[in-house]
Amino acid sequence: MKIGLLGYGKMGKVIEQIAVQRGHEIVVKIDRSDNKENLKKADVVIEFTAPEAVIDNLKYCITNHLPIICGTTGWNSAIKEIYSLLEQENGALVHASNFSLGVNIFFELNRKLAAMMKGFEEYNVSLQEIHHTEKKDAPSGTAITIAEGIMGETNYKNWHLGNTNQKDSLGIEALREDDVKGTHLVSYDSLVDQIEIKHTAHSRDGFALGAVIAAEWIVGKTGAYGMKEVLGL
Repeated sequence: MKIGLLGYGKMGKVIEQIAVQRGHEIVVKIDRSDNKENLKKADVVIEFTAPEAVIDNLKYCITNHLPIICGTTGWNSAIKEIYSLLEQENGALVHASNFSLGVNIFFELNRKLAAMMKGFEEYNVSLQEIHHTEKKDAPSGTAITIAEGIMGETNYKNWHLGNTNQKDSLGIEALREDDVKGTHLVSYDSLVDQIEIKHTAHSRDGFALGAVIAAEWIVGKTGAYGMKEVLGL
């Protein structure tokens, strides 16, 4: 399969290594000021850039009928616009807040635990994420997905940035530390005990592998998907 990389930072370089190991060819690598026209050589595009660039990147790929795997977060406000364009152009998109296989299993575990804990009001839920100091958005897209999973099973209506829960709003504590690939912790605390589920990323390889698996999966399909569909969870 011919893959185009849209974004060639640390993540793009790891994706390149994983893709080549799996027998694929990287036909183009686009960085910030490069011409996107060369992406047309690819069968599928994997996009890991920045919130300020992602919308234009998605529109370019969709209008040029390039299946796209998008790992950039921070563009939730434009989802309706992108989905409308996707339908209009009969395009193909997989986007996820996190492509790690382990994290997507964690998402499902989080939802099931939230459903189990719903009837136990003596437990207070909290959510914490830790990332490297270079990460621009806070909270992480992964933490927002975790919060949405909890909200879908409880009475919380919203989430907010901070380590305290407000009425109808779940707090997300976002910490930034040197050389942390990504840690997410959900805790249920009562006066007598604590229940925790935690995911810790040791390297970027897990994110890269998931993105390449999604690229393998999306070819020949149309529509918008997440990693739940890709992995059959």
